[in-house]
Amino acid sequence: MATHNHNTDTKPSAIGAILHHKCPSCRKGDMYCQHSIFPMKTMLDMPEKCAECGQPMEPQIGFYYGTGYVSYALSVALFIFNLVWYWALFGLSYKDNSILYYLVTSIGIVLLVQPYIMRISRVLYLYMFVRYGAHTKEAQDTSPAV
Repeated sequence: MATHNHNTDTKPSAIGAILHHKCPSCRKGDMYCQHSIFPMKTMLDMPEKCAECGQPMEPQIGFYYGTGYVSYALSVALFIFNLVWYWALFGLSYKDNSILYYLVTSIGIVLLVQPYIMRISRVLYLYMFVRYGAHTKEAQDTSPAV
C-alpha cells in the first residue's frame, strides 16, 4: 500500500490554484464565498480578505473593472477554439449556412460558460497583480500597531 507524504511547505501549483479559484498569495484560501455559480445573483461575492493569509480580495476600489478585458480575451479565445474544432469536424464554406451554424454554436457556448468566464477573469486578473507569498498573516501579526 502506497503512502503519501504531503509536505505542507511546498508551493501549491499556480494552474491548480487558478482553476480552483484560490488566493494568489497563499494559493489555499477561497476567492469566492460560494463554490458554485448558482445562485447567479451571488456568484461574484468575494470575502473581504483571504481566510488563510489575509490578502485583500479587492486591493483598491474599482480594481475589477479591468477584468472586462480579460473576459473579452477569454471569449475571443473560445470563439477561435470553436472555429478550429467546428472547421475540422464540419467544414466552413460561404456557399452554405455553415458559417451561420458556427456563429450560433459559438455564441451559445460562450453564453453558457459566461458565468465561469466572469469568475475566472477575476481570478486571473488578481493573479496578474499579486505574487505568491506577497501577503502573510505572520507578516501582519509581527508588524507594529500604529
